[in-house]
Amino acid sequence: MILILMGVTGCGKTTIGKQLAQELNWPFYDGDDFHPRANVEKMRSGIPLTDEDRDPWLAILQNLIREKIGARQPAILACSALKQKYRDRLQVDPQDVRFVFLQGDFDTITQRLAARTNHYMNPNLLKSQFEALEEPNDALVVNIDATPEAMSARIKTELQLQG
Repeated sequence: MILILMGVTGCGKTTIGKQLAQELNWPFYDGDDFHPRANVEKMRSGIPLTDEDRDPWLAILQNLIREKIGARQPAILACSALKQKYRDRLQVDPQDVRFVFLQGDFDTITQRLAARTNHYMNPNLLKSQFEALEEPNDALVVNIDATPEAMSARIKTELQLQG
């Protein structure tokens, strides 16, 4: 299974992804690490990415997912996947790819971003991410108000995952 943790910047995708990866003994991949340099520079400068900017990035992630499924290797991927068409691209096999939407409100995530350091994502992009977000109908929804441990436990229980 490929588990994709999705949501706006600052919702906890990397934190929860690493937590789950450790508990399940699965590899973790942060989608941010696969962005082309031009995308990183745009985000650092506070310029929202366009669909055209995201296209090569999504292709890389899609290939990673196909590779892991082909090798029958589970993995956890943190990826914003804000729009349904992005999720459709990443949903290369509905049996093997599951989405978890880490849902939070603007004010909570704004506070988290204010405390975050060493990340290239400009906090001013949060508004554009909420504007682009198309909440999924086919994902497990987990509210970010819980602790990382509680969120991880809920995801494992709901998706019947064992390490």
